[in-house]
Amino acid sequence: MAFSIRVKYKQIIVYGVALALLLFLLQWLELRFVIFDHAFEVYAGAIALIFTALGIWLAQKLIKPKVKTVVVEKQIFVDNNAGFILNQDAVDQLRISKRELEVLQLMADGLSNQEIAGRLFVSLNTIKTHSANLFEKLEAERRTQAIEKAKRLRLIS
Repeated sequence: MAFSIRVKYKQIIVYGVALALLLFLLQWLELRFVIFDHAFEVYAGAIALIFTALGIWLAQKLIKPKVKTVVVEKQIFVDNNAGFILNQDAVDQLRISKRELEVLQLMADGLSNQEIAGRLFVSLNTIKTHSANLFEKLEAERRTQAIEKAKRLRLIS
């Protein structure tokens, strides 16, 4: 009895596999005929898919921002208890004039070049010259760097 059940299932499995192979063969032949009959459409569709993928990739590359924002946290020591005392040695060493110190203090107060020129009753070009000299003497590229270094050297309050 057990032998006959195995033979039945074996025949069913063989027939099932044979039908699956036949179905696969028919589908493959049908696909080949479709491809041969509609070769232009298949190639055009493939090219369209490639260009669509390329367009999506290119759009994503162009949309990405090119500048990366970096946040820098810096520890700053503020001594509010003691009064400000000018570091005359640093002033002499860097050869900073009194007028340049005034300009530096006004820069630290947040005034623009035009506002500093108006407050000191000099031309805008004079302020730009003083600023360039300060940047060179303090080895800074920007106002913020110059102000930070001047505060560290105790040139301004």
